[in-house]
Amino acid sequence: MENIGSLKMGSDALFILLGAIMVLAMHAGFAFLELGTVRKKNQVNALVKIITDFGISTLAYFFIGYGIAYGVNFFADAEQLAQKNGYELVKFFFLLTFAAAIPAIVSGGMAERAKFNPQLAATFLLVGFIYPFFEGIAWNHRFGVQSWLQTNFGAEFHDFAGSVVVHAVGGWIALAAVLLLGARRGRYTKEGRVAAHPPSSIPFLALGAWILTVGWFGFNVMSAQEIGKISGLVAVNSLMAMVGGTLVALFVGKNDPGFVHNGPLAGLVAVCAGSDVMHPLGALVTGGIAGGLFVWMFTLTQNRWKIDDVLGVWPLHGICGAWGGIAAGIFGLKALGGLGGISLIAQIIGTLLGIVIAFGGGFLVYFLLKKTVGIRLSAEEEFNGSDLSIHKITATPERESGW
Repeated sequence: MENIGSLKMGSDALFILLGAIMVLAMHAGFAFLELGTVRKKNQVNALVKIITDFGISTLAYFFIGYGIAYGVNFFADAEQLAQKNGYELVKFFFLLTFAAAIPAIVSGGMAERAKFNPQLAATFLLVGFIYPFFEGIAWNHRFGVQSWLQTNFGAEFHDFAGSVVVHAVGGWIALAAVLLLGARRGRYTKEGRVAAHPPSSIPFLALGAWILTVGWFGFNVMSAQEIGKISGLVAVNSLMAMVGGTLVALFVGKNDPGFVHNGPLAGLVAVCAGSDVMHPLGALVTGGIAGGLFVWMFTLTQNRWKIDDVLGVWPLHGICGAWGGIAAGIFGLKALGGLGGISLIAQIIGTLLGIVIAFGGGFLVYFLLKKTVGIRLSAEEEFNGSDLSIHKITATPERESGW
């Protein structure tokens, strides 16, 4: 029996470690999705931001954020930390990769005109304080919100893999940041015209989308956190939502490759919350609606509302994430083929709470940075591009040297 227990602990540690590695790999997807979408003079900055943000996120979450969310710290000796095959450590690693997605999401909205160091400061504050505050509410019963929902509506707010906790929170923080930052210079004219900035590399954009899509099965399936709780339902629901998002975005987006490759991401964002309770057909509909929502909201924000969200992270993560939180309360119902045990009202309240905390917290962080150190590059720096202005090199330096 002792050997069986030891084997289980080792298997759980390996299971969640593999999940952490898969979600860590998704950050390469964030990097290449942004690199392929921005103009060539901002490609290096996209790569540097994502990996640097991950480093800052690790420190913020290790020393502050994880404690806020779960009441756990790692200021014990290594012998204690190594117990249960170090499971608590790799669990931190896994949840860190989720937390670090917040600045990776925000980065895409602020691309091409944001200062570098203030963004790193924002990353520390967001991952250290804002994100874990809501994470603790949703995933660790902090502050009594879940108990209140259970008492009044018969079920807690359910977000299995983070449609709201990660994606909606990241998307609504990004909206606050983009509004405070303002549009790229020349994007919108006084006459009301919109200057197109087409993606610099569809192949890199597609590569980023594919890396994210593959890693997402670690994001969702490994959210079980123990090998004994793994569910093929989560995997197939993720697959169906991904396919639904892809095909609807293809149709609604009229074959546009940018929409097609963001479609699966929209579907996967939306299915995270209810992937463990939905029927695959419910997941297909959830993903399909998300794919259409992304195309419609991206076009609306860019062209009519003139919100210069470069990668469309608010429509993709903010809107589709919120839809996913609500969809879990619809397609998780037994009447629609789900497993039940959820409440639509609780889902709506939990989703709205996440939006309020994210937008309010994000606005506070970026407003303070804007008023103190500034968050925007100068007109000359923006014209030259983030690569030369911040990193002193471009993605294709042979052009400068004449080689």
